[in-house]
Formats: sequence, structure tokens, C-alpha cells
Amino acid sequence: MRAATLVLFTTLFRTFSAMPATAAEERPLLILDGKAAKLVVDLGGGSIADFHLKSNKLNPLQWDSWDFSDTPEADPPMEPRSMGHFLCLDRWGPATEAELGHGMQWHGEATRVWWTTNSQPVKKDGQLHADMSAELPLAGLKVTRTIRMSEKESIFSVSEAVTNTRHLGRIYNIVQHPTIGPPFLDESTIVDANATRGFMQERPMPMPEIPEVRWPNALQIDGTQVDIRYLTDDSAPGVVSYIVEEEYGWTTAINASEGLLVGYIWPTADYPWFDAWRHVKEGKPFARGLEFGTTGLHQPGPVLVEKGKIFGQKIFRFIDADETQTFSYANFLMEIPNNFAGVADIDYTGDKLVIREDGGKYRTLTMDAGILFPAD
Repeated sequence: MRAATLVLFTTLFRTFSAMPATAAEERPLLILDGKAAKLVVDLGGGSIADFHLKSNKLNPLQWDSWDFSDTPEADPPMEPRSMGHFLCLDRWGPATEAELGHGMQWHGEATRVWWTTNSQPVKKDGQLHADMSAELPLAGLKVTRTIRMSEKESIFSVSEAVTNTRHLGRIYNIVQHPTIGPPFLDESTIVDANATRGFMQERPMPMPEIPEVRWPNALQIDGTQVDIRYLTDDSAPGVVSYIVEEEYGWTTAINASEGLLVGYIWPTADYPWFDAWRHVKEGKPFARGLEFGTTGLHQPGPVLVEKGKIFGQKIFRFIDADETQTFSYANFLMEIPNNFAGVADIDYTGDKLVIREDGGKYRTLTMDAGILFPAD
């Protein structure tokens, strides 16, 4: 088995940031290449664009926001954009009319700026380490990301430090937006999570949490009950948000016919909300957001402040002048049997992840995960 390698492609992207793309390899990429898996970060927006096993080249995060453009068949421009797993910061959802007038857009600036690598990746204690950062000028925030990827296992952890660079405090939100797409996403894909109480984003203010639902259930406008774990030809309701009430939140997506599971785990103290987005195109599953973050309400800041909490859980954070707040999660891949029924539970104790199968089969999958969330 070949040794784990580190690759850092840092083309001077600022010199051609306005030029059209002619080939995918022209984009600046950070690549961590381990024995079990390969991770690719696109520095034009900071998205995790590819995470796949060496034994299975299928990338669950194969999704690109360019597919929602007016000309998806054309080559995308050489500019930052959202792909795969992207970061929503300083908001999740829309800006106010006044903010729009100053250039703020949907989900904030993190995927609309170039990220820079802070140092060359290194090997340390059986892990591949990399650091990168981005400045968000409209939001007045800086985000610094540290990635630690196992050399031997198909898992990596991320710590993101958000700093308020302005002289005044403000409210904000940070939401991780992993997006799975075809071919991993099809009618057989099953999404599981340890979410509990939820509500449909399409319900009107000021009480969108009425009616309340329980994971994995959701309701369409006409009252039809939907099992949110599945997606076939109808995406309604499009976004459903749930709270997580255990120490760690988790979500998984499986495609048993492809023998593949992708999963996330995070401290609920960092990210108390799980937000499930579903999208259908031409009658087939096109995108699913396995989103987790500090909010569950898809509204501008003034609405968040007025509402305050849902199910007793805050829907925004406050960050003071010069303050830094840190948030963490881990992402993993596993091979599964082709009759795997889904995930009933995930246990993270010590340095192991144990995934228990759903459907009464009582099979388990185990991974040596290491220490994912150091106390410091």
C-alpha cells in the first residue's frame, strides 16, 4: 500500500480570478491524499468538493451550485462558488433588503471569496494537517479552518475559528451545508440523523414551529405525512429543521447498492440544529442538504432577533468585538453491505465510532476515529 501523501496546489489564483475556466485543474485546490481516502478542498469558496474512498471512487459530495445557473451546460467561470460541502457564514438564508443593496447575498460570503492556505500541509501523529482561512469583508468576520485527516482511516475532523474583526459586537450564524448529489443520491438513498423536534420552513411566521413534527416525519402543506429519510419525485416539504438533544449530533446517508455510507458527527454545543434540504429535478433526486448549524430558521437577522428561540433553542449567536468562537465537526466514509438498512445510532466514545444498523439487524460498523474534538 502506498504511503499517504500531501498535495497542495496553490496556483496564484488572484492573477486569474476574473478569467473564465478552461479546465478543472486550473482551480486552486488543497488535496489531502491518505491511504484510505482522498479529500479535495476548492479554494475558490472553500468548499469540500470531493471526499472519496480509495476502494470506491464515488464522491457523495458531487454537487455544484453552477448546476442551478441559467446555463448549467456551459463551463463555469473561474470564480468562487458553492460545491459539495460548503460553509454558510455569517447567515443561513436571505439578507435584508438593505443588506442586499450593499452586496450581501444568500448564505453569506464564505463561498464568494478566495480562501488562502496558511502553511504547507504536514504529517503529525498519524494525521495529515492543513490550515486555510478567508476574510469576509461585508460581514467583518475572519474564518480560520484546520483540517486533521487520518492517514489510515477514511475520516477527517474540522475546526473553524470565527473572529469578529470589527470594533462592535453583532449577531451571526454558522451552518455547515454538506450537499449530496447524483449518482450517489438516487431514489434508494437513505438519510438518517439523531434529530428530534422539527418544523417546516414553509410555515408562516411568527409561529413556523406549529405544527411540530418528530424526526423522521414531516408534513406537506395539505397535511400529507412524509418520511424525510427518503426522496423520490416530490421534494415537498423542501426544508425541515430539527433540534438535536444528545451530546453529539450525527447524520448519515447511504447508498446500499453502491456499498457506501457518508456521515457526519459534531458536538451539539457547537451545532444544535439539523436542517434537511431536499431538491428534485426532472422528477429525480437532484440534491440533499445534510445541514447542521447554529440556527434552524431560514430568515434575515431582524426576524431571528424578534423570534429568539424555537423549541427552547437559540436561533442565532452573538460575537463580541475581537472575539473568536470555534466550531468543530468530523466527516467519515464507510463501506457497507449491499443490504444495509440504514443507521439506527452512532456511538462515539474514547477514540472509536460505532455505527449500529437500523431495521432490527443489529449489525455494527466500527472505525478507529481517534480524538475528533480536542478539549482545547
